[in-house]
Amino acid sequence: MDITTIIGLILGFGGVLLGYHEEGGEFSALVHQASPYLIVFGGGFGAMLVTFPLSELKKAFSSVQLVFTQKKYNEIDIINELADLSEKARKDGLLSLEQDAQSNKNDLIRKGLALVVDGIETEVIKDILARETELHEEIHEAGVKLFEAMGGTWPAMGVCGTVMGMISILRDLSDPLALGPKISSAFIATMLGVGFANLVFIPFAGKIKAKTSRETMINELIIEGLLSIQAGENPRIIKEKLNLNLMEKLNGKKNVTAGAEEGAEA
Repeated sequence: MDITTIIGLILGFGGVLLGYHEEGGEFSALVHQASPYLIVFGGGFGAMLVTFPLSELKKAFSSVQLVFTQKKYNEIDIINELADLSEKARKDGLLSLEQDAQSNKNDLIRKGLALVVDGIETEVIKDILARETELHEEIHEAGVKLFEAMGGTWPAMGVCGTVMGMISILRDLSDPLALGPKISSAFIATMLGVGFANLVFIPFAGKIKAKTSRETMINELIIEGLLSIQAGENPRIIKEKLNLNLMEKLNGKKNVTAGAEEGAEA
């Protein structure tokens, strides 16, 4: 589980609600009317159904797990593992990797090793693994687009709810003492829209984007490593090459040494 997501949500909503309470607000005032919730959530989700086809929505919601999960491996571990597999292949042959092709914890490494052991051509392996990576990118990109759209729609629906509340209030001004509570209730819709957009939807899109970028970078290292193993390259050369590629991906082609130190610390 990605504990930063949980802590962030608790701090975000907790800070807003505690600040509201410190200003003298009562929590019961936030939930005594259903209309703001119906307008913001009903209108917001309705807009998403209009905007995205069902197939895209399914892909988008499947990417939500990225927000709450944390993969255990990192780039350096992957590079070291690929170097070890290369060493094993050079000593005992590619067929010695058959067991690793069945038991490796990384899906892409497992699939790639199976193709290498089966003697599939290099270009075919590269194409299959690259398309596998692109498919995951497309799924996660659908999630990013969905949450970014929700981050834009929810505040608008909140304003819509507030305007509708104000229209209802202005139609009957016979009781001045009741205006304050009615106006405050009308602004609950804006609070819901802005709050969920900036505490949930936009941060979710950002986290999915960041994790997808890192996953893609790792997958590119894996593909290059597997192709090097198939080509019978020296394990030390493979490790050095992948480390250089990692440093370039992390920090660009400048300050390579600094990138190596940061990658090792990760």
